[in-house]
Amino acid sequence: MAIPDPEPRSRPSRPELSVVVLCYRAGEQARPVAAAIAAALVDHGIANYQLVLVGNYLDGERDVTPEVVRDLAAHDPRIVCSAAAKRGMMGWDMRSGLALGEGDCLAVTDGDGQVRAEDLARAYRALQGGGYDLVQAARVRRGDGLLRKLISLVFNAMFQLLFPGLPVRDVNAKPKVMTRAAYERLELEADGWFIDAEIMIEARRLGLRIGEVETEFLALTGRRSFIDLRTLLGFLGNLARYRLRELGCRRRG
Repeated sequence: MAIPDPEPRSRPSRPELSVVVLCYRAGEQARPVAAAIAAALVDHGIANYQLVLVGNYLDGERDVTPEVVRDLAAHDPRIVCSAAAKRGMMGWDMRSGLALGEGDCLAVTDGDGQVRAEDLARAYRALQGGGYDLVQAARVRRGDGLLRKLISLVFNAMFQLLFPGLPVRDVNAKPKVMTRAAYERLELEADGWFIDAEIMIEARRLGLRIGEVETEFLALTGRRSFIDLRTLLGFLGNLARYRLRELGCRRRG
């Protein structure tokens, strides 16, 4: 699937929407994913967009993703990329991508083909139509296996126990779409997998207006998932740490 040609050829200086696509080890899969996102945006009347393809890599690792995202960015003025040696994992990648986003609104999605491009466009339209600061997905159908479903169930239950009051069912789900004003108020520092939860903890702290759209999470093909039970333990440890930090701030206040 080819990315639709822009009209006019040069991209306007201020995109309506910047989409950060996390492409770590996606390889050639980044091409059809980027094309599908572009097509879905255009189908929903969003022609003034920017794609930020994050293909950061680990030193010494054989990964063609940096070359793929550089090539895509070289041939389309609506695409920029980050293809640097990693100084962190998913959180660092996400923050580096968001820093490159120039749009009035910013979105984050995965580049491995598990998130439907149509759902990204729907989340953005929900943000616009609902008066929200942030809209995120809730994965009501999942093709990623029993272990991933169990990990997600445990993590979401613990999140709601420690950080009650947020109208979300699936903290780690993508896409996440937010206004630039909301993004610029977030104080993000996570370098790893906890970045999604950190965004929602920050949204809760700031009292942001949050919406949710139901989505389908597709099966992962071509590689194994990065999420396992060790990741869950890390998630739970971070939840406890952030909750203790919040309680400490309240006592000092």
